[in-house]
Order: sequence, then C-alpha cells, then structure tokens
Amino acid sequence: MKAKQKKIFTHHDLDKVKIEFKDDATAFNALKKEKFEGKGKLNCLISAKIFEVLIKENIPTHFIELENENTMIAKKIQVVPLEIVLRNIAYGSLCKQTTIKPGTRLSKPLIDIYLKNDELSDPLITKDRIELMNILSSDDLDLIINLTLKINVILKNFFKNIQLQLVDFKLEFGYDYENNILLCDEISPDNCRLWDLKQKNDTIVSLDKDRFRNDLGGLIEAYSEIHRRINDFL
Repeated sequence: MKAKQKKIFTHHDLDKVKIEFKDDATAFNALKKEKFEGKGKLNCLISAKIFEVLIKENIPTHFIELENENTMIAKKIQVVPLEIVLRNIAYGSLCKQTTIKPGTRLSKPLIDIYLKNDELSDPLITKDRIELMNILSSDDLDLIINLTLKINVILKNFFKNIQLQLVDFKLEFGYDYENNILLCDEISPDNCRLWDLKQKNDTIVSLDKDRFRNDLGGLIEAYSEIHRRINDFL
C-alpha cells in the first residue's frame, strides 16, 4: 500500500507492518511535489527517536522498532480518518482563516480536527459532524484529544531542550487489533512546524516542511540539523 510519503508492506507477523519512508515531499494536498534524496531516511530516524521518547512517557504508539534507516516495524492498525492539529503559536492556515496575526502565542493550545479526504481537500470538521458520520465515538474522540494535549507537553519540552520551538503539529491515530487507540503515522519535520530558537532578534527560521512549501531551500540541511540535535541530546 502507498501513502503520499510512505509505503506500507505486510510483515510475516500479521499484527505488524513495515513502513518505508520515501524521499517524496508534497504540499497543498499534493499539488506541489518534489523528491529530496535522504529525506525518507531522516524522517524515519527522527520519528523513531521521538516515538521512543513518547513511549517512555506512556503514550501508546504503533512504533515497535527500526528495520533499517528508512523502514520501521509498526503495529498494524485501522487508521481513523481524522487529522488532529494542535497549535501553540498562530501560523499558516489559522492566520489565513481568522484575523489572528502570524506569530501570536496562543493563551492555550488550540486543537483543530480535519477530515482526511483528498476529494474534499481535508476540511475542518466539528465534533458533532464526527459523531454524525460515525467516524468514532465521543469517548474515543475525547481520549484522542487528551492524548494530543499530553503529547504536546512532552514534545514542547523535548524540542525546547534542543533549541526548537514547537509551533504546531499534526497527529494521526488508529485502532490496533485489540481496539486500543494508538498514535500512528510519524512525528517529523514533515508534520511539525519547528522554529530555531538559536536565532537572534526574533527572526523566524523554519527547520521543517515550510522550507519546501515556501520555496526557502535547504530542506535536507534543516532536517539533518534536527536529526543531529536529537542524537546529541539523546
């Protein structure tokens, strides 16, 4: 099975899968595409390290282990067709859709939920619509929201330790064969907006996929810097 930036393969253990990270970069619902040699490896290695950090903090995830530098072994899950976006600082689509100015620090984390549907361009969706569409129960949605808030606290502290500001991030969740809700997909510069705290004069330097979205260049260099800082810290 193929995703935009990953390939998923069967495993000899039917409760597991192999996830291979590709070098593809996509943006704007895959309207913009490009390949960057080494990107898949970096995202895989970064994701594995961060999943390990979250697991130590009792966050349930699909991650089991690395098979190689660009492939991980994970629990087989049924993915919930929702994207959970948590914002600590206003940027991107939030500022385009509201009067909030970019860079505004939010008084509390904002959670936006989007329906995973390319044909509908992944629309923002309400709790009532989620219930109406029978995507998941109210209790399970509350569990996912609570997990997202806990993950935010862990990730904010983790990234602060390596001089990165966690602006916002996107999570996905799914059910394992025992019907447990697990964090899945990846945690990488592809789905986290990360600003370099080493900069002076409040200059925003993105070390994430905004370098591709906004034609800033230096994508692999930015991802490599994050990988280096994580390895130095851990």
